[in-house]
Amino acid sequence: MKHTKITQWLAAMLLALSLMVTPGCQVNPATGQSQFNVLSEREEIEIGEQYSPEFLEEFGGPIPNERIQSYVREIGMEMAAISERPDLPWEFHTLDSGVINAFALPGGKVFISRGLMVEFENEAQLAAVIGHEIGHVTAQHIGQQMSRAAATQAGLGILGVAVAGTDWGPLLGVGAELGSGVYLLSFGREQENEADELGMRYMSRVGYNPAAALKVMEVLRAAGGGGGIEWLSTHPAPDTRVSRVQRVLDRDYPDHDDADEYRLGRDSYRENVLEELRKMPAPTHGASQQGSLGPIMRHAHAGCAACVH
Repeated sequence: MKHTKITQWLAAMLLALSLMVTPGCQVNPATGQSQFNVLSEREEIEIGEQYSPEFLEEFGGPIPNERIQSYVREIGMEMAAISERPDLPWEFHTLDSGVINAFALPGGKVFISRGLMVEFENEAQLAAVIGHEIGHVTAQHIGQQMSRAAATQAGLGILGVAVAGTDWGPLLGVGAELGSGVYLLSFGREQENEADELGMRYMSRVGYNPAAALKVMEVLRAAGGGGGIEWLSTHPAPDTRVSRVQRVLDRDYPDHDDADEYRLGRDSYRENVLEELRKMPAPTHGASQQGSLGPIMRHAHAGCAACVH
């Protein structure tokens, strides 16, 4: 009897896995790579819609400043519109969190914290991070990670939940399971490299200097000090990754020094973000971990923000 039940369970597991993998084989238009993905586009959208409010609440809620929210949303939508998945219900949320963080959920839900934004000097740097997160969505990295997670968790009895597509919480690590608030499905080096390159593609298409992506790495590395930045814990930026961004920059954007070709948006960023943040109270989440607003504000007002080149 016991042997029969085990055999039946194994057969059901293999069938479920075949149902998950076979329909998911496709060529991704953003990366040009063949990949396996358990999620249909409808499921991606449903997951994003279901869990976006929980992630928003987990990280302090939306920043109470409509000017900053609209500014981030406009930049995000401009890049999403020229991506390979323009028809997703994209949303761009600015979190009232002092933690340096940015992440994306399936279906086009992108989040960036004020703690990260305060570390930047211009609009192009913000576009680099938003473009990176858009890249994770267009490359369907989350679906790939969930495919692996579903297979791994099958032996623990979560496979049935994954196949049913009704509750992805155990795989996403939502709510209390987030612990420190780090997105459970961290990405591998190849996926991070793809997101970096896609982000540079999207930001340059709308006129931002792709060299800002390299500057973002340098800003985060400097702000990290002894560590503790959430965005670096899920988006590792070792020296090899910085070197690779430089190689992509030299290979694909040899004209990145041309000020007439690309824009940085220092003034608009100062007016719409930095000056607005200066007026606001401390963030509701991770206030003690907010970035170095004072020094950056001094640079911005002095008009001597470091050049991206």
